[in-house]
Formats: sequence, structure tokens, C-alpha cells
Amino acid sequence: MNVINKNGLKINSTLYDFVNKEAIPGTNINSDSFWSKFSEAVHELAPINKNLIKKREEIQKELDNWHKKNQNNEHDKREYLDFLKSISYLVDEKEDFEIETENIDKEISKIAGPQLVVPVDNARYALNAANARWGSLYDALYGTDVISGTKYKEYNLERANKVVEYVRNFLDESFPLIKTSWKNISKIQIENAKLTLFVGSEKYYLANENQFLAFTGEKIEPKSILIKNNNLHVDIVIDPNTTVGKNDKASISDVIVESALSTIVDNEDSVAAVDAEDKVKCYRNWLGLMKGDLIAKFEKNGEKIVRKLNPDRNYISKDGKKISLHGRALLLNRNVGHLMTNSAITLKDDTEIPEGILDAFISTLCALHDFKNKINSRTNSVYIVKPKMHGPEEVAFTNNLFGKVEETLGIKKYSIKVGIMDEERRTTVNLKECIRQVKNRIVFINTGFLDRTGDEMHTSFEAGPMIFKGEMKKSTWLNTYEDWNVDIGLRCGFSGKAQIGKGMWAMPDQMGNMMEQKISHPKSGANCAWVPSPTAATLHSLHYHKINVFNEQVKIRQRNKAKVEKILEIPIADRPNWSIEDINRELENNAQGILGYVVRWINQGVGCSKVPDINNVGLMEDRATLRISSQHIANWLHHGICKKEKVIEVMKKMAKIVDEQNRDDPTYEKMSDNFENSLAFSTACDLIFQGRFQPSGYTEPLLHKKRLEKKGLN
Repeated sequence: MNVINKNGLKINSTLYDFVNKEAIPGTNINSDSFWSKFSEAVHELAPINKNLIKKREEIQKELDNWHKKNQNNEHDKREYLDFLKSISYLVDEKEDFEIETENIDKEISKIAGPQLVVPVDNARYALNAANARWGSLYDALYGTDVISGTKYKEYNLERANKVVEYVRNFLDESFPLIKTSWKNISKIQIENAKLTLFVGSEKYYLANENQFLAFTGEKIEPKSILIKNNNLHVDIVIDPNTTVGKNDKASISDVIVESALSTIVDNEDSVAAVDAEDKVKCYRNWLGLMKGDLIAKFEKNGEKIVRKLNPDRNYISKDGKKISLHGRALLLNRNVGHLMTNSAITLKDDTEIPEGILDAFISTLCALHDFKNKINSRTNSVYIVKPKMHGPEEVAFTNNLFGKVEETLGIKKYSIKVGIMDEERRTTVNLKECIRQVKNRIVFINTGFLDRTGDEMHTSFEAGPMIFKGEMKKSTWLNTYEDWNVDIGLRCGFSGKAQIGKGMWAMPDQMGNMMEQKISHPKSGANCAWVPSPTAATLHSLHYHKINVFNEQVKIRQRNKAKVEKILEIPIADRPNWSIEDINRELENNAQGILGYVVRWINQGVGCSKVPDINNVGLMEDRATLRISSQHIANWLHHGICKKEKVIEVMKKMAKIVDEQNRDDPTYEKMSDNFENSLAFSTACDLIFQGRFQPSGYTEPLLHKKRLEKKGLN
């Protein structure tokens, strides 16, 4: 490894060259000045970061000791609450306030809709996600199980007609016409600045004429019609020359809907970035997105394809003016949390740089290019989602960190906006005070079942054996937590300013079920919710046409706030009397998810995978799913629900199944050929057998160590 010594830093030359030769040029920043200020800020921040991690460990020891001391006593909720306050786990709520963030792009503040999450290390996926702002509703329906029957790859008239009927029903519901249905329309024109729809020679109009905004082509023969509902645009494409258009009485060939309003470009749970080489790959893709010049070249079905960012969409307004709509999702960058360090830079005391500090500086440096070209933000804002923060003190540190980045780069204070991932228990119960620490830069809070449950289990590890994983979603603490997040966000003035988000739909092949279930997210008052693909974003967007989230927020604001005492109800099993069959099935399900994910992480450096569960349902797995599964088995082991020998037996059984599931991957390395020498298999086992002692139950320390070993760097 080539190392550059600069201002007391030992910088990997790959990172150093990227910053100096790719990120800085075009920003008016002097390289020497940057490294000097950067070094000063990092050496000031790193010790604070280290102390915060130490405090986590101290609090966890206090929690463990309390549960051990009281394990034979009936749980006293008041005594428990007082204890949490005594160790500063739970802080006092101060006076009410509202957030004061300014210069927020409307995709976050004014429009409710789907939010994609994509690993930053894959340029093709990142471009697909950025371009998912607009999606074909016809394609999304035709290729998924939302429409019953065979999913043909080629054009099938019967299936196409089902798609058209579904979309006409959507248009009737969201854009109703006076005295007729979209199913009857035979021609579309613009007359006297009004959208005019014909059934034969009879003219019909929108019930709400304000929903019609613009068009392309000629008024008498438009190529597309732009309409809007609940701040979401829909573009009806008219082309009688296509296969679809010529079979449609109104010559409608497609309906393009505004889909992924925002996308989280992820440096954290969905990537496997363990060294300077990996980090630069991530940073380079982010830089390309910010410059607007990222390109991905690949071959698909024998065809060479070049993918790049979509341009803006141009129309003529109904009163004859040119208008332009943003062609891409608003991109947020999820940095890593406070825990991990990275060998890309070594400090004066020979310790590695905290990775979250490195991410903040470099991702913002790259985003300076967007300040000039407005490819992403139109308000000169940089959106950084910060995960895995534990309580107000850690959020305050993030605020301090972002301030140092702004000073170093010479940009306006509060240019860096923050999203708080409400996925750690100490953040949840202190959410209001966490938000207070960043009230001038907060734009996002969300809930997430997986990480939040993983932390729930690790925090209360000594309290007893946890209930089955599938029962967690029905538990008191989880449902109260979901309500609490919305209640706190609304009381802090998020409506019309910031996002209140809900978690991921993890089954990308089950879009029919998603359409039935995920409407609960906008109904809950969440103005964004995570989806795993552009197709899912297109389909989920229909829920935001059905539900006006901002109206829902007004109603929800009137309800009684959820109670923190219910969030603190620990999900332990009361004298479990489970059958051996049920226990083994739960172990097998957890083991399969762990192994299916870890084998690709360690051997191939893949941080997000679709892994079949025990019922062969493909689930999107990342480190959050790994955390919950490994902590669950570790907890059961600790409390004698199962024995180590049984877990090893189950792991070997499921490893053979995972190997078989990956048999068509020519790059796959089997685990079952040689368990003793399979690094992936031993890592998966370590996550369980050492899970009790992992910081907050996180999987990163072990994964990073073993991936570096696989790469020959450890």
C-alpha cells in the first residue's frame, strides 16, 4: 500500500489521488488547504467519536447488570424507567419546539411518495435508482404479479388489456371525469387551455380542471398530457404507431408516473466497503452522480447498453409557456455511523480514521459540484442520512461534524442537511431531544423494523429469551414505536418541511402483496417509505394518489401521543413452552438468511442480496437483516433455548441448501465442500457465537475483518 504523509495523516494514495485529481478540481478549493483543515478537524473530532462509542459500552454494561440483578424479579416498569434515567439512557424532554431547517428541496418538503435505497458501489444500480423518478406504469404492472396470470416477456394482448383496465381504473379514481370514464375516451385534445376528452363527437372534461398542467406535441394532436394529483405528476403518452397505442381506442401507448421522488444512495448497510479501494469506488460513483457524468456500460440479452442520468422533462403549459420537470430522484447520501473506522487514513496516534467522519467530508466535497450544475439539489443542499446514532449526544456530535465540514469547505452553515435513522432504541426513546440537536438541518426521520429489532434484542439481551422473530411485528413496543416516530415528527413541525419515513418492503417479487399492504404507510402519516426497486417505486406511488398524506398528518396530529413506557416493554417470552419443531424451524430460517447473505459479502464483496427464506421467498438482505437474525440465535443460545451443537448442525444443513441455491453462479464458492476452511461459513458462525459481545449487536466489525482477510489485507 502506498501511503502519503500529509499534515500528520497517513493517507492511502488511492484515496489521496481521487481527492486531489477527481473530487477537488472544479470546486475552487486548494488541495493543500483542504488537507490542512481536514487534518485539524479530524484530530479534533476523532477523540470525541471514540468517547461516544465508549459511552455506549458503559451504558450496555449497566443494562446487562441491571437485568442480571433483576432476572428473578417481576418486571417493575416504574423501577426500570427510573433506572434508565439514572444512567442517562433516557433524558428529560424539554420544552416544545419546531424545526427551523431552510432551503429544502420540494421532493422532501412538499411531495409525498416512494423512496428508493440503492448501494452506491454499483454504478448501474445507482443510475437506475436516480432515473426512477419517472416510471412506466404499464411496464410495472405487466411484469409483476399485481396483474394475475402469466407474466409474459413478449407482448400478450390479453395481459395488456388487463393492464390497461387497471390503469384506467386508477385514472378514474385519481383524475375523475365529469359524466364519463377514462375507459370510454377515444381522442384527447387541448381546447382553450382545457384538457378536452372525446367519446365519439361528445366532449368531456376533468372534474378538477386544475389537474391538467401541460402537454407535448400539438394541441390538436398531443404526444403526451401532463396531469397532477396530490403534487404527483402523471404523463399520459399518446402514440398510435406503437403496438400498445394502436390497440388503444384513445391511442394511449403508456402512462408514466412520478415514482421515486428521492433515493438514498447508500454507503452503509447495503455495501461491502472495507478499505481505501472500496471507499474510492463508492465515492467515485457519488461524484459522478453529483457531476452528472456517471456512466455504466454493460451487456444485456446480447445488446451493449450505455446508461447515464436522464435529462429533465420539458412540456408546454396549458397557457403556452415552457415548463421543465426534474428528471431524476433527489439523491440523499447515507454515510456510515459512528462505530467503524477505516484504514484509508491513519491519524497521528496510529489509529484508523472514524469512517463516518471520512464519509462526511468526502461526500460533501463531491457534492460541491452539484452547487454549480443543480443536477441534484436546486437549493444548494447536501442531504446526508446518518444511521446508527444512539441518543441526543451522538446526534449533537453529527451536528458538530457537519459544521466542521462546512467550515473546511467554505460553504454556508446548515448547507448539509441531516436525516436521522430512528433505528436504535436510545434514539427512539429520546427522539424529540435528538431532533432538537439538529433542528436547523433535520430533513428526515424514519423507522425500520430490522435494525430497531436488532438493537432491541441486544439492549435487553440479559432480560430473557426473545419471542419469535415473526411475532415482533405484532408486539406492543414495535407498534408504539411506529406511532411514536410519526407523533414526535409532527409535533416538531415536520409536516410540509421534512420527511417522516417508513421501512422497506423486503419482498421484491411480491408486488401484489405490496400493493395490498404498503398503503398502510401513507395512511400512517409517513410522507415517504422505502422500496427495493424502480418497479416497486412506480407501483407504490399509486398509494400516494389514493392518500393525501398531508391531510392524514393533520388528523394524526390531533391524537394522543404514543407513550414511551409502551416502547420500553421488552419482547421476551413469558416462560416459553415451544416445541422442538418450532424452535428448529426458527433456527433454520435465521441460519439460511445469515448464510445466504454472508457468503456473498465475504467471498464476492456484495453488500445487498436477494436471499430465499425457508419458504423460498426471495428477501432483500443487508446488514440490518443479518443483525436481527444473528442476535436472535445468540440470544436463544444465551438463555438455553437451544444448544451450540444444534446451532452448528443447523448451520451446516442450511449451508448445503444455500450452496444449492447458488449452483448457477459460476463465481460462487461453496461452503459445504470444506466447512473447516470456509471463511464465509466460519464468519456466519462467529456472528452468532460471538454475537453477545459485538458492539450493539452490529455485524460490521466481524464482516470487515473477515472480508479484509479474504482480500489478503488482514
